[in-house]
Amino acid sequence: MPEAGADFLKKKYDLHNSPEVLSAARRTEIKTGRRVLQSPEPRIQNYLARFKEIVDEKDEDKKKENIQALKRVLLPKFVTKFKDIPDSYWKLQERILRERGQQGDYDRFSDEEKNKAKHEIADGLLSDQQSSLEQWIDYLASDDSSYIPDHIKYWTFRSVIGLAEYDKDKKEFPERSKGTVKMFPDINQEALSTMIDWFLKNQKGEPVTLEGYERDLTDEQKNQARQFISQENFAKLYGFVNELIRPIPEHLIPITKGKWVKYEQGSDHTPLVQSIRGRGTGWCTAGENTAKTQLGGGDFHVFYSNDDDDNPTIPRIAIRMEGEKIAEVRGIAAKQNLDPYMTEILEKKLDEFPDKDKYLKKEHDMRQLTEIDKKVKRGEALGKDELVFLYEVDSKIQGFGYQSDPRINELRTGRDMHEDMLTIFDCTEDQIAHATDQMNENTKAYVGKLTPGIFDQIQKYNIEHVFTSFPEGRIRLESLTIGGKSVKELQEEMRSENINISGYVRDMLESPDFVTQQNKEDIDLVRLKVGDLGLGGSPTTDQLYEKAKELGLDLCPAEVGPQMRLTYKDQPLYEYFNIGMKQIADSDGCPDVFTLDHGDDGLWLSDYWARPEDGWAPVDEFVFRLRPSGSEASKSPLKFWPFRHS
Repeated sequence: MPEAGADFLKKKYDLHNSPEVLSAARRTEIKTGRRVLQSPEPRIQNYLARFKEIVDEKDEDKKKENIQALKRVLLPKFVTKFKDIPDSYWKLQERILRERGQQGDYDRFSDEEKNKAKHEIADGLLSDQQSSLEQWIDYLASDDSSYIPDHIKYWTFRSVIGLAEYDKDKKEFPERSKGTVKMFPDINQEALSTMIDWFLKNQKGEPVTLEGYERDLTDEQKNQARQFISQENFAKLYGFVNELIRPIPEHLIPITKGKWVKYEQGSDHTPLVQSIRGRGTGWCTAGENTAKTQLGGGDFHVFYSNDDDDNPTIPRIAIRMEGEKIAEVRGIAAKQNLDPYMTEILEKKLDEFPDKDKYLKKEHDMRQLTEIDKKVKRGEALGKDELVFLYEVDSKIQGFGYQSDPRINELRTGRDMHEDMLTIFDCTEDQIAHATDQMNENTKAYVGKLTPGIFDQIQKYNIEHVFTSFPEGRIRLESLTIGGKSVKELQEEMRSENINISGYVRDMLESPDFVTQQNKEDIDLVRLKVGDLGLGGSPTTDQLYEKAKELGLDLCPAEVGPQMRLTYKDQPLYEYFNIGMKQIADSDGCPDVFTLDHGDDGLWLSDYWARPEDGWAPVDEFVFRLRPSGSEASKSPLKFWPFRHS
């Protein structure tokens, strides 16, 4: 790391004297047998070296595993815990209930029911909070952030963990308070890239001319920006640039006339930067260093729609290439999703690329969501298929941004969910059970908590739709054939199917603890989220397994992992889940379970740490084996689906 960077962190945080830097020095000395120099620069550089190793790791599966390990260290440290949420927050929620006329209902709750309700509310809020911090870890560890020097990455992350989400009224990022349930700041890559450009120029002693924005700023605003830069105030500067980047005028959004421009790999990045800077796209390509790095990796395609003078100057779609493959597609709607007017433009363009298929799902979802949006605005009723799509019963709606399309929640809000359930399940009100004693031969769906013996009832009455809550709490019932293949045959078949296997998974498959059974057997599986078990908080692996056992679920044979991976080929992009199984030690001695996930680089059979004391988030998913029911239920077996995406 350059000396200026170390000096910056030394002055800013007295980092060289911090416990974590001293501890890192001791670990390095123990590991290498060489002393780390006492001066600040080498001590700080040694501390940051571990993160640099993760970022620079060439083996993608190892890099992915290392990032997950980093998250296990950072997330518990900075994400709020339930016990730390202050009483003032809950008093505010009671006041809101009172103002909505719901105080009477709340007062009828027992203390136990109130506590459970609090846990359910907190689980959702803190899960969102965790995701908002994960996006920063993922970004700072990604190639997209390679333009940011190590010391600036440290400054960025340390600043972010002390800030809450943007306050639009105050136009600032407030400081985080202990126990807050607010999310961390969102990433506006254009704003981040722009402010870092300015900051680095200031560090080098170069004049900061606020390139691309001079015409939009008063002298007072220019002085204010330079003040934030000189003060090294991340929060103020990030807030300032977020406000500076203005959206495209609303009257220009419906315009689809325009043209595509291709910026060749290795070409001068300046024209690309100048064409999108200040346009409010949210694209990090507005930063000079980012654009230069991205053009170094591949071509960059931008669609510009016409402006008021009928010239194509309004950036609407970006397609970034890595070599011959599409790396990402971004739009200008919320969270960089595609705006509804651009779907047909993108669809025609994608025909030019050989790897277009994985993007067509996103394009299809955005088109269907737009059609549903139009129908709702016209006051038209939605059909079963449209409701199944809107409530994401069969699969997540995928867009081109980092986060879910906000229209999903907007369209669901205000709908009569109970009436929608009747349409989706194709049933009458009395055919939906909410407790085990309500189940009978006519029951088509169950929406309620899981209790001991419930799966016997589900099998007995052939109940197809099972939810702990609708729509997010779906319990997936699947069947799978295991056995009949040796370990070597499983490995060869996965190789022939181009399934990615992490290094630690190879260790697990070669472990004496991994065995396959000789004879084929059809088994029934249950896939659910940790939060569906009703444990609350972040239960440990042991608690999770014990609760599953109480509900009539068993651990899966280890071979379920690779067998399911070979069968589940249409797994949605970015979905992942774990196999509830007896842990197998990897080469480092850590107890792991198999994980099935689908990334940009294809299908993966990965691994995840599952030590007995490890905690799990409510949104983490597991697959367990359904314990065979008694003789009565076996006379009327549940019609399990072959393992597939559904």
